[in-house]
Amino acid sequence: MGIGQASHNQNDARILYDKDGHQCISFTHLVEGHGIQANQFLIIDGTHAALIDPGGDLTYTPLNIELGKRVKLSQLDYIFASHQDPDIIASLPRWMMHTRCNVVTSRLWSRFLPHLASTFVTNTFGNNLDERIIGLPDKGAKIDFGRSYIQAVPAHFLHSVGNFQFYDPVSKVLFSGDMGASIIDDNAGDAVKDFDEHIRHMKGFHQRYMASNKACRIWANRVRRLDVDMLVPQHGSPFVGTKMINRFLDWISELSCGIDLMDESEF
Repeated sequence: MGIGQASHNQNDARILYDKDGHQCISFTHLVEGHGIQANQFLIIDGTHAALIDPGGDLTYTPLNIELGKRVKLSQLDYIFASHQDPDIIASLPRWMMHTRCNVVTSRLWSRFLPHLASTFVTNTFGNNLDERIIGLPDKGAKIDFGRSYIQAVPAHFLHSVGNFQFYDPVSKVLFSGDMGASIIDDNAGDAVKDFDEHIRHMKGFHQRYMASNKACRIWANRVRRLDVDMLVPQHGSPFVGTKMINRFLDWISELSCGIDLMDESEF
């Protein structure tokens, strides 16, 4: 199954890409009725596995079960965290305790992650806890993974001051974090079909959570230099294909947001 051909089961495990031992899987509704809808992502390459934005404590058990259906926990090499929010990384202590994975995130937030760890985790790993956290420089990096790598793409001030997205060059999927997010309760894993209609699910979120149009334009220009077949946000629906991705990049490049909309009446 190639890029853009989504399939799902009763747990809404969406197969984004599946070819030659390389898989990208999105989980869209592991936890129902608790806060904002959020997607979690699993990449498998042979005997190697990585999670992207694995979510909060409520997500840990169902995501762990889904992971166990596909790989051994000992094969989890990395957790990639786009930023520091609870819906991204609050489950980190449990993953650190039950696997040998390393955590990849902005160096701005790498210093804060040990504060998430319980006393048990801290006492168990001690200084090794810090050794398992890979702090990304602002310009990003390529992290070796399986037969290829995962590229950390800078997206600073697009919701978080130290923010990264993760690009898989094998599947050509960009896991875009909060950029492109939409507030949708049902069928969040379905690809966007009507962009103009979809704007109403995105506009308010992006106006509030993205820092400025300048940051959005810089990001969009960076993404245009990547070979992206699917742009998959952490909330809501993915954008599949060059035409739909370009529609989003054009839209976000022109959107006034964040401090662009601020004036004295806010205070």
